Amino acid sequence: MKKLFAATFLTSVFFLLFSAPSFAQYGQYGQPAPVESILVDKQVSKPITKTKGGTTQYEYVDNLTPSDVRFQPGMDIYFKVRVKNTSSITLNNVMVTDKVPWYLEPIEGPGSYDATNRAISFNAGSFKPEEEKIFYFKMQWFAQDKLPADRGLMCASNYVRAYTNNTSDDDTAQACVEKQVLAVKVAPKAGPEMGILLLAGQLGMLGIGLKLKKKARKSLV
Repeated sequence: MKKLFAATFLTSVFFLLFSAPSFAQYGQYGQPAPVESILVDKQVSKPITKTKGGTTQYEYVDNLTPSDVRFQPGMDIYFKVRVKNTSSITLNNVMVTDKVPWYLEPIEGPGSYDATNRAISFNAGSFKPEEEKIFYFKMQWFAQDKLPADRGLMCASNYVRAYTNNTSDDDTAQACVEKQVLAVKVAPKAGPEMGILLLAGQLGMLGIGLKLKKKARKSLV
């Protein structure tokens, strides 16, 4: 009887020791603890039509390849960032960091710009479950003289990250810029008409020279 009691006691202790940590993974009353999750989606503007007033209309796509649209130096470009709380609990102090790629300069948008790190950062605030917010960034391509001299076509990938203390997500959007070929000024070629004009000018100067010589001789007589 004592052996049976001892065996039962040891079994109970063993069960408590090795099963106790599993309870720590659950919330109150044994329910699973809520998990934070977030989604960020970045898109770039694609010019599609131009209105009569000269305003360009855009649609937002995930990426632009050289076969889609090639921006010109100095043109404006827009980026759209969508942040969504995909968890079942409220997320507080959601931070967003946008890495501005080379060849682009930020013009308008939320947050503050760190020129040294080429990064835009801001606090997007709190998000209720399934809530989403959209932010727009206006940027501008470098002028032609600031682009690499040895390259004609350049593509830039714009990176964004949304995060809290416990979760994060990131995304990118690509666009390309193409340098413009500058026209070279060529000196006009001397054709037949130009030859006639030059000959007429030379004969005219010769006639003036003869008249001056005749006047000089008369004055000496």
